[in-house]
Amino acid sequence: MTYDLILGDYAYSSWSLRGWLLLHRFGLPYRVRILDFSADYSVAEQMADLAPARTVPTLITPEAAVVSDSLAMAEELATRHPEAGIWPNEPRARATARTLAAEMHSGFGALRGDCPMNLRTAYTGVVPSEAVLSDLARIETLWLHARATCAPDGPWLCGAYSAADAFFAPVAARIAGYDLPVSEVARAYVAAHLNDLAFRRWRAMGLVRGATLSRYAKPYATVSWPGPIPRPARAVESGAPENTLCPYSGEAVTDLMESEGRIFGFCNPFCRDKTVSDPDAWSAFTALRDNAP
Repeated sequence: MTYDLILGDYAYSSWSLRGWLLLHRFGLPYRVRILDFSADYSVAEQMADLAPARTVPTLITPEAAVVSDSLAMAEELATRHPEAGIWPNEPRARATARTLAAEMHSGFGALRGDCPMNLRTAYTGVVPSEAVLSDLARIETLWLHARATCAPDGPWLCGAYSAADAFFAPVAARIAGYDLPVSEVARAYVAAHLNDLAFRRWRAMGLVRGATLSRYAKPYATVSWPGPIPRPARAVESGAPENTLCPYSGEAVTDLMESEGRIFGFCNPFCRDKTVSDPDAWSAFTALRDNAP
């Protein structure tokens, strides 16, 4: 049972990030089709073959059902894969997680509009509007309520990572990327997302796939991304790789990367470049690197 997942640009499409996390973070099988946000024709036009879908993310089930809403995706996937843990098992935590995801799905228009997700840059000196500050206050209320209600042992809102956390991942990216004012408790939750390997993989792909789109830029001073500093790596044209097969596809290597004096090979430029962006984010690569004789 493999799903087809239609996504927008990795760097800018916050809803796509939510949809992707619902499959990737919970270990469900999927194939990706990426739409071009820089194209002269709209997302809906690019999805003409998937009517009635017109937005991303859209999920196509193995039976060819079209699920074109992220909250519907969460519920459908949870029904099909109860073992995955998309919603918490404990009833009170599950109800709380569903409430949080639903409010995120329908609200916080000021934060969305004023601070569009942009994983290619981060800003300083941002002065949020009163409407954005109101959204942030409400978000903190929800996060504090979840932690008080569910008493999680770890960093996530309702216990183990759930759909509620997937829905708030782009919010964490906005708070971090625009350096928005929140409490230390909220900053700890944001940091959990920035350090999450799935989030880091998504951002690594966003740095190397697609164009930099000026319509998402804001007139603030830019700073380094506030997440983990990636291990140094660079693409190289020649060298003797330690591996003959790509750690992701198992196919013969054609494109090379150097990191800390070592050469590794990949089956295509995208496999290489996403690894260059954040080598430690990719478990298939780190297994190769760290277990080499």
